[in-house]
Amino acid sequence: MIKRITATVAAVALATIGFAAPSKAASEADCGKGVVFCVGLVTDTGKVDDKSFNQSAWEGAKAGAAKIGGFAKYIETTDPKDYLKNIDQFASKKYNIIIGVGFLMAEAMSTAAAEYPNIKFIGVDQFQGTAVSNLTGLVFPEDKAGFLAGYLAGYLTKTGKTGAVLGTEVVPPVRYFGEGYRNGVAYAAKEQGKKFPTTKLIYHAPDNAFNDPAWGGTTAQQLLSQGYDVIFGAGGNTGNGALLRVAKKKGAYCIGVDADQWGTLPESRPCLVTSAMKNITQGVSDLIVKATDGTMKGGNFFGSVGLAPYHDFSKKIPAAVQAKVKALTPKVLKGTVPTGVKL
Repeated sequence: MIKRITATVAAVALATIGFAAPSKAASEADCGKGVVFCVGLVTDTGKVDDKSFNQSAWEGAKAGAAKIGGFAKYIETTDPKDYLKNIDQFASKKYNIIIGVGFLMAEAMSTAAAEYPNIKFIGVDQFQGTAVSNLTGLVFPEDKAGFLAGYLAGYLTKTGKTGAVLGTEVVPPVRYFGEGYRNGVAYAAKEQGKKFPTTKLIYHAPDNAFNDPAWGGTTAQQLLSQGYDVIFGAGGNTGNGALLRVAKKKGAYCIGVDADQWGTLPESRPCLVTSAMKNITQGVSDLIVKATDGTMKGGNFFGSVGLAPYHDFSKKIPAAVQAKVKALTPKVLKGTVPTGVKL
């Protein structure tokens, strides 16, 4: 019965936007024929199963396509110079929605949106300074998620040293995560009467910034050897490399990013106290539905952020600390407690 109802809803959605409900499983061959709504996703550098940024967006693309009875496909980017070429692969086949993942793809997405005015474009982490009718930026207040992660770290550290292994500082969302984290640690230190907390942010060089787990692991090891006992990893596979290295250190904590990495990177569970989440999957899915019903607007669509559950660590983190994080969270998200990050 549930499957029948879902199929009926999808058929009604397609009819509403002028598409006939497909009589068989949709495929790429149906794109551009008014038979099925086609969704194409171009990843940032790195794999679609990066257990973080790209993967979250792809899960959203699949979920959104399923809601409207559509078809979804991805193309993995291995070299930034191929962004536009990869986008064009979907555009030439008359896909209805094309999703570009990552700040670095913003220029290519803007170019494509101008060239293909009848296609809807969604740019994940691509802030739109000027609204274009067929291009929507899915953006997040990463500084708030980073701040909350840092606040927790400030209460968990026993050495007074907290660190972060990050993707390139050239990408604003990465910098917002890092600076928010630093300021959150400082806020917690002030509450505890500690005047000079030590927080070190280490950014990868721009080249291959999100797909260098070896560098992430080596950098995390450097921090561990210097007494840093809470480490935030934010940078796709690069950040994952840091988390996996911290997981081998008894007594150290790590914090994931983008998704709840307890589920996406289970090997990090020995240290993974939480993740600074951007609800990318939900945001992408919501925008796909909006695109089909005609309510997606050009400009920016703001997604939500927050901390992931503590999972097994809920029994290890003092109840008083958990209460402090819970009380502070709505204040940070509403902006009544500023993160101090210049956006």
